[in-house]
Amino acid sequence: MTDSPPRFATRGDHESIETGTAFAPKFDADGLIVAIAVDADDGEVLMVAHMNAEALARTIESGEGWFWSRSRRKLWKKGEESGNVLAIDDIRVDCDQDAILLKARIAGSGVACHQGYRSCFYRSVPTGVAPTPETALAFDQAMRRVERKS
Repeated sequence: MTDSPPRFATRGDHESIETGTAFAPKFDADGLIVAIAVDADDGEVLMVAHMNAEALARTIESGEGWFWSRSRRKLWKKGEESGNVLAIDDIRVDCDQDAILLKARIAGSGVACHQGYRSCFYRSVPTGVAPTPETALAFDQAMRRVERKS
């Protein structure tokens, strides 16, 4: 078995990471980086997931969203089962290169969330009161696009 060439630059010093042109993503101790997908037109947050180096490389190469499932411990392509593929328009990295921002469009029914909502952020947490174990989330039903299949 031969070693594959490095996909990303080696991380340099603080200055080069934050102001240089080398793409040197900082993966965490589990080999993951946070990826935030937003609608390319209106900036609405669609989903947050994690990528390993393979998922990030496949996303860059294919122009479609690939991620690492922490619960299933496997690589997955957004929309491979639902048809709601995440088509990437632009990929951004934050200042210290430890988060990825995907400006994207959702193919298929336009649903990012497996629960049938446009965005995975379809519930809100009440503010202005101390949280308790009884704190209830509020659903934004306007985000519901399709009924979830059982």
